[in-house]
Amino acid sequence: MENMGYRMKFKYLLLFLTLFIGATSWAQSLAELESKLASTKDDSLKIIILDKLVEGYEGADYDKSKTFANQMLTLAEAGKQTWALAKTYRRLNLSYVLEGDFSTALKYGNLYYQKAIELRDTSSISQAINMVGDNYYDLGEFDEAYDYFTEAFRLARRINDSLPMTIALHNVGRVFKVLGQHQTAMEHLKLSQKISDEIGDELGMPYNLDEMGDIYLRMGKTDSALVYLKRSLSYSRKLSDEILEPRTIDKIATAYVLKGDFETALSYYDTAFMRNQVTKNELGIAYVQLGKGQIYLKQKKFSEAEKFIEEALTIANQLNAKTLALRCYFQLAELSEKKGDYQKALLYFKTYKAREDSLFGQGMKDKLFRDQLQNQNEVRDSKIASMIREQERQKNEIKKQEFIRNIFVVLVALAGILLVTVYRSGQRRRRINDLLIEHQEEMRKRSVELEKLNQVKDKFFSIISHDLRSPINALAGLLDIMARGGLSEEDMKANVNELKARFNHTRTLLNNLLDWTLLQMDKLSLQPAKISLQKIVSENLQLLSSAQNKNINFENLIPENALAFADSNTINLVIRNLITNAIKFTNENGQIQLSASDEGNFWKVAVKDNGVGIRKDVLNMLFDKTSPYSTRGTANEKGTGLGLILCKEFVEKNGGTISVTSEEGKGSTFYFTVPKV
Repeated sequence: MENMGYRMKFKYLLLFLTLFIGATSWAQSLAELESKLASTKDDSLKIIILDKLVEGYEGADYDKSKTFANQMLTLAEAGKQTWALAKTYRRLNLSYVLEGDFSTALKYGNLYYQKAIELRDTSSISQAINMVGDNYYDLGEFDEAYDYFTEAFRLARRINDSLPMTIALHNVGRVFKVLGQHQTAMEHLKLSQKISDEIGDELGMPYNLDEMGDIYLRMGKTDSALVYLKRSLSYSRKLSDEILEPRTIDKIATAYVLKGDFETALSYYDTAFMRNQVTKNELGIAYVQLGKGQIYLKQKKFSEAEKFIEEALTIANQLNAKTLALRCYFQLAELSEKKGDYQKALLYFKTYKAREDSLFGQGMKDKLFRDQLQNQNEVRDSKIASMIREQERQKNEIKKQEFIRNIFVVLVALAGILLVTVYRSGQRRRRINDLLIEHQEEMRKRSVELEKLNQVKDKFFSIISHDLRSPINALAGLLDIMARGGLSEEDMKANVNELKARFNHTRTLLNNLLDWTLLQMDKLSLQPAKISLQKIVSENLQLLSSAQNKNINFENLIPENALAFADSNTINLVIRNLITNAIKFTNENGQIQLSASDEGNFWKVAVKDNGVGIRKDVLNMLFDKTSPYSTRGTANEKGTGLGLILCKEFVEKNGGTISVTSEEGKGSTFYFTVPKV
């Protein structure tokens, strides 16, 4: 009812405004609108006029546009009319986006979202969700942005609204772009453009071309990037899009930097700078400053480069622009290295890596991966539901045909042979339908199997890309600095210890990954034999005690007669992983004890530590292979969660069981059983 009242009032106001302003309505000049604003007494009418004035002055006089927006806010808050507040918050969000202040824009975006919900206007709700997601994207909160964009797509699909649907697809493509999934991003952008073409959405073309150009830019295909970016610029200028135009110009300048044409690049950066000054877009200005700094860095004009890059970093920190700040730290690290200040270069590089892990960490990638699978499942479920509805329709149609046939048999006895033939035809159709249903069920099962295989593949490559790249990059960076003689002896020792720890972690990770992959592919064959548990434990303690630097005391209390019948390689891996896990969560000067008890037909091995312990809510997650749980150790050691999953599967393949008891602050004990000889 409130929404209906809002629409009727809005219709009345539009009609009143048309009569009040004159026959030419919105085509009047801004000066005439200002004159009408001064003369009208109706606050609702003032809000509508102010909305048009804000829009009209956005590209011509930003200060005036902001002034009218604040007047609009004052009137809307005084009147407390939901429709007026919704219109005002939406306009303020766009104003702060133009300014590059995405934190403030997000505030008004959320307020607009709330008012759209109160109005029960699904189109406005979808638009608001996309808007909030866009603000999170510009702030570098890509997981939050992805959640809002996918929610906007679901809502638009549910109400069959094509415009917010194509915008949501475009935005999801942008998220995949920054995560480096270029093919997936391009597919979303092309689908968005297809829908835009079908509904005549002119704004879709320049925005999609801009993002496609940026993808080619990130892939190093500068010529292709320039083709798309220049087409986007041509469209955005025709449409007078003040938000997109300077962004596209900045990307064109970046393309020319990559091509080594610095003069042309500077010319485009100057144009982008002027366009951003018109709207007072501090973030856009900061991107221009960073671009110029990169040019001066390539020209070895270090003083000018440092000045521009630091100016960009200052603005980025003020606006909480995380992706821009990340790029600034990387450029400052490169600048310091070229100047010969290796200590400073290392500091900037560490800051860059820490922020990169924060923005694109494994947790966020796993979350997006799960959300992507969920979306794919929803699409698949929607298709299955559609197929079921079609089957029901076919069944109803068959019943209808049978009824008509039976009536026809009663009325026309002479057509009995024909009716029998038709009946048999219906029977064949039903059999075909049954076969189709069986085929669909088989396809569904195959889809589930393929999805599981995809999860194995994606998890494997995700771990490789995140956990193996970091120590290798760190080693490469250190070796480069060592080659230049830029590290003191003390720095060398500190960094060597750090690299040693990373190497040990990486070696363990590689072993676990290879074993886990063989296990998932059913390529691992077990060869049970008589093994000494005490000997295996002793060998592992000798190996692992020398590799740890926490001064932990180890006790091997396993009796000499603890002989088991199992595969030595897999049991060795289980013991090694459990000891490594205990070391990881035990503090310096801690205690780790290994023992074995006789349990009839089994030996029950216990690995006990006095470390930090495990929360109760985490205990049930430790051996869940669908979502491996991992947290950092007492010395900030990394993990992937694969070790304990491997332990569980290897113990079970040898005919045993695995369990754990723990108390926070007092330590944990892991148990596993293995058959006796």
